[in-house]
Amino acid sequence: MITVEDIGFVRYQVTDLERIGQFLTDFGLHTVAHTGSTLYMRTAGAVHHSHISELGVTNRTIGFGLLVQKYEDLERLAAHLGVRVEDNSEPGGGKRVRLTDPAGFVVDVLHGQARHEPLPSREPVAMNPTVRRERFGKTVRVARGPSSVVRLGHVAVLVPNFQETLAFYRDVLGFRTSDTYWAGAEQNTIAAFLHCGLDDQWTDHHTIALVATQESAARFDHAAFEVLDLDDVFQGGEHLRACGYTHAWGVGRHVQGSQIFDYWRDPFGNKIEHWTDGDLVNDSTPVGHAEISNDELSQWAPPLTPEFFF
Repeated sequence: MITVEDIGFVRYQVTDLERIGQFLTDFGLHTVAHTGSTLYMRTAGAVHHSHISELGVTNRTIGFGLLVQKYEDLERLAAHLGVRVEDNSEPGGGKRVRLTDPAGFVVDVLHGQARHEPLPSREPVAMNPTVRRERFGKTVRVARGPSSVVRLGHVAVLVPNFQETLAFYRDVLGFRTSDTYWAGAEQNTIAAFLHCGLDDQWTDHHTIALVATQESAARFDHAAFEVLDLDDVFQGGEHLRACGYTHAWGVGRHVQGSQIFDYWRDPFGNKIEHWTDGDLVNDSTPVGHAEISNDELSQWAPPLTPEFFF
């Protein structure tokens, strides 16, 4: 078992790199490299790139990258899988172990990838709730434009072999469960929110969310990017709406994870999320187990439409 510290990137195949590049720019990402066949885009944070688009004849989800702190974790993983640690030939370099998980996703486990200086952005808005007021003698004026996307937070995936995939991420990659959903009977777990197994260190409520599906092939449900604050969620959404993109659901606050969320569709139908204010957990945080329902997906939000689940 190894220790993953965070998610690095999500990887898609698309039929038009220019269209996806324009959307992601309006979403709040920035181009790092364009090889002619592959587009690499970053957030404002230090990670080299957080979104990869590969040109192909169909639109589909391919996989994602995970980051480890220690090179020894790559060696341990490679020995367990019977593969070799290799040079990462993509922009950012470093070393990687490339694997295919039980659901069929291509997963790159990376160490030593180059990092950027974070891009400049405004400070998060200081809030004035009825207690613990923070903003004195200052106004709030948020500039119009794309969200300030700070980092990739998680990927949610639909998998036909839920138990096998869950066991792999738990027993091989060291993820730990934060919350689960059940359907029909409490013993029938059909979704798991997994955080990086960092012992006592606080980390995101989920870095990978696994959801059982009746579909024959696995695919992403969505990729989720953290933005500066609540104003950034709304302002980024207003920019996307003004650009004519398709809104999927939000703004609302989740139950599991507590994130304030807003979901959009890229030009090829993939769901992508702006979020802020998520829960932090560690390996001592109690694990929740709830019955799946539309009401359990949000504490408050506009009504869900059936199209959201496709």
